[in-house]
Amino acid sequence: MTDDGTGLLTIGELARVTGLTVRTIRYWSDEGALPPVARSAGGYRLYDAASVACLELIRTLRELGLGLADVRRVLAGETTVAQVAAAHVVALDAQIRSLKVTRAVLSTVAKRGSSAEEMTLMNRLARLSATERRQIVEDFMAEVFQGIDTADPDIRRRLRFTAAELPDDPTPEQVDAWVELAELIQDPGFRAQMRQMIEFNAADRGPDVPAGSSLWFMSRLVQLAAEARQRGIAPGAPEADDVLKGLLGDTDRAAVLERLTAASNVRVARYRELQAVVNGLGPQPTYDEEFAWVVAALEARTAG
Repeated sequence: MTDDGTGLLTIGELARVTGLTVRTIRYWSDEGALPPVARSAGGYRLYDAASVACLELIRTLRELGLGLADVRRVLAGETTVAQVAAAHVVALDAQIRSLKVTRAVLSTVAKRGSSAEEMTLMNRLARLSATERRQIVEDFMAEVFQGIDTADPDIRRRLRFTAAELPDDPTPEQVDAWVELAELIQDPGFRAQMRQMIEFNAADRGPDVPAGSSLWFMSRLVQLAAEARQRGIAPGAPEADDVLKGLLGDTDRAAVLERLTAASNVRVARYRELQAVVNGLGPQPTYDEEFAWVVAALEARTAG
């Protein structure tokens, strides 16, 4: 305490009282968080008892991770500790999510023995923000559906199906799947394939066809083809005619074959697999045998 009878403290004395270093107190004072209450005749900063309490608050807020700008706002009454703490919780959550993604990327790199170039690509794609990941999917959806208003709305919903979202704590497998998915849906060739599928779907739908009819057709195809295979009916056998009739009626067989060939494309199937992994759904049935049976039956009747 100074010997001028004012009861004020120098920085050195304030440091001894609080256990903080002179350097730290001077820095906080220089940054405006702890302005001196007075100056000595020699120009030294002086502080009072209230400064001690203020300094303890500053130390607590700094230990909680608040920057000096936020500390100044709290001390000036521009915001409350609770408001700043809530904002920091959001920021910390984002940092935690980022660290978890980084951990998953490194685990994937270790598992795959990735090169430096692959690791850079994986890290860049995996660490995109949720908004940036969503934008990749939105760009894909916009190009695939542009100008097509009659496609089944259920198809649009199923294609999007949260493919842009990695979970907060992704596994290495989910990071790996997201990276491959992001590369796939940005590939012009794949976009053209998906666009063709949507065009086929739209061309087959009348104005009064309810949403979900495309899914109903696929379910019917799987059911009838599975029953035919269980009965031992070969795709080229005469009995297969009745199966196709029950599925397609009088629809142009060649047109259906073209559409099923597009829908059963290997890259389209991979897209579905990756979506399932990203969304934590586990292995999903592909019904490859049922689709192959119907395709073979149609090829046997449309050849030449």
